[in-house]
Amino acid sequence: MQTFLGFLREKKIIIFGIADALLIVIGLFLSFLARFDGSFPSEYIPWFPYYALILVVLNIAFLWRARLYAFTWGFVGFSEFVKLIKATTYAHALFAIFVFIYWDRLVFLSGFPRSVIVISYLFDIIFLGTLRISKRFILEFISSRAAMKRGAATIIVGAGTEGEQILRFMKRDASFKIVGIVDNDARKKKSQIHGVTVLGAIRDIPAITEKFSVTRAIIAIPAGDTDLIRDAVTHSRDAGITDIKIIPTAHELLTGKVTIADIRDVRIEDLLGRAPAKIDTHEISDFIRGKTVLVTGAAGSIGSEIVRQCIAFEPKKLYLLDFNESGLFDLEQELAIAAPQSKKFTQSVIANITHKEKIDKIFLDMRPNVVFHAAAYKHVPLMEDHPEEAILTNVIGTMNLGNASIAAGTEKFVIISTDKAIRPLSVMGKSKRAAELVGKALNEKNGTKFVAVRFGNVIGSRGSVIPLFQEQIRKRSPITVTHPDMTRYFMTIPEAALLVMEAGAVGNGGEVFMLDMGQPVKILDVARTLIRLAGLTPDVDIPIVFTGVRPGEKIEEIVFSEEEKRVGTTQWDKIFVTKNESTFDAERVLTLTEALRHIIEKNHEETRKDLDEFIA
Repeated sequence: MQTFLGFLREKKIIIFGIADALLIVIGLFLSFLARFDGSFPSEYIPWFPYYALILVVLNIAFLWRARLYAFTWGFVGFSEFVKLIKATTYAHALFAIFVFIYWDRLVFLSGFPRSVIVISYLFDIIFLGTLRISKRFILEFISSRAAMKRGAATIIVGAGTEGEQILRFMKRDASFKIVGIVDNDARKKKSQIHGVTVLGAIRDIPAITEKFSVTRAIIAIPAGDTDLIRDAVTHSRDAGITDIKIIPTAHELLTGKVTIADIRDVRIEDLLGRAPAKIDTHEISDFIRGKTVLVTGAAGSIGSEIVRQCIAFEPKKLYLLDFNESGLFDLEQELAIAAPQSKKFTQSVIANITHKEKIDKIFLDMRPNVVFHAAAYKHVPLMEDHPEEAILTNVIGTMNLGNASIAAGTEKFVIISTDKAIRPLSVMGKSKRAAELVGKALNEKNGTKFVAVRFGNVIGSRGSVIPLFQEQIRKRSPITVTHPDMTRYFMTIPEAALLVMEAGAVGNGGEVFMLDMGQPVKILDVARTLIRLAGLTPDVDIPIVFTGVRPGEKIEEIVFSEEEKRVGTTQWDKIFVTKNESTFDAERVLTLTEALRHIIEKNHEETRKDLDEFIA
């Protein structure tokens, strides 16, 4: 049996060619019967083989030209059907022309009924189309029958393009038993997609789950509809569905298509986000392509993502600067697999940004056109205990890099800042505000353009509360939240990296760029959401305890200070630029910065006092 099936696979083209020929002949015969009310006139019988031969040759020739013998028969779709119609149209049109030209010149064409050509054309589309779709129909019928017996009862959330794409693939997988679709568009209710009915809205998930014993939900909603995604997850959890999957955003953005392989578990960023900024990367490409780019803090979460994004824009040279040699090694290994072409233009540099002489030499040797400054200390509690380190790295380090950039003729210098730099209470926030002021002071005196970028908590970055919560959940230990009313803004690492690159592309110097980050999110809600994502119940399976606000922490973060205002938008959606209206003494800032180089000699109280004086 296997030998016979192998023979059929090897001779597939010949077998389907013969099948097409037989169907064309049958279609022509039936056309005569249809034309003459069920009878076949005797005067056409002797010439029928000639008619059939001409039509067979023409049809198969055009089918071959359309490559309709060179595709996978189990995956035939609309495009193949369009090709089939075109091929049969050309074949019958050519046959009709032949008949009309030789109507009275060739004996066997004399009196040929022209309506037979049209009827035969319709029969050929039906017969040849049915032949090609038959294998897919049989496979889907078998898999759907198997799914009804063995598959997990599944609902799809979203009846849009994403839902249609994923449904098409899932119907071929026996592990899925699709019982229905839910969508908030009332006009789609009771309509069908690939034979599956839209049963109701997202709020109806509990009732649908009870009726059909649903155990799995697939969320096929565009990434920007975070409110809908949250509703879908909430109603699914309330209905007792524990297996909740979602289509990943990255794949949708890059390809516009989704498959079963792309389905993954719901992540916290799917629920915390807001509609991501719509980004036109053409100007970023013009800004990066062919330039020498240097990224500080390249081994960190933000710095490494900037590196990944830069590679896609093909810089002339990309330097990865960090003092964390293990982190740089890991990044090199990752890039060797994910972007092997980058080896030609990337180079790691081990250096500490507080070492002025080393930084000066590096910049004069490498002469970067663009610098993305992501190196910083950012853990609030630790910096309260070590304020001198925050100043040396975040302030003096920025000064060292800025002066080195000016000496090397750098065009743009982008400082990664934080929303904690606005009306700062913590040492970390104050040091980042001081770094912004250093950039502004250097910008006003020299040719290099300095800009800063502020954003809130970056999901998954080092210092973010989310990895801590996830580790506590993994260990089944209590989740520690400092205050029940503590709120923060959140964004994803890729979005933060693109925002940084946008600032470099559009900044004219002196600006602080912001992202409209939507509404702040309660940290307590984040903790509860993470517990539910793990399939557990807050305060039942895992308790939440409040530890008190730590030194330097604020209950709420803000993204604009009272002295700042929005002075305009960039060309990208939800990206704003601010400038400080208060009087600014660049010489004072630079003088104070140089004085801070001796901060290591002072005690913590003196250090904090000097920092407060700096940003006053």
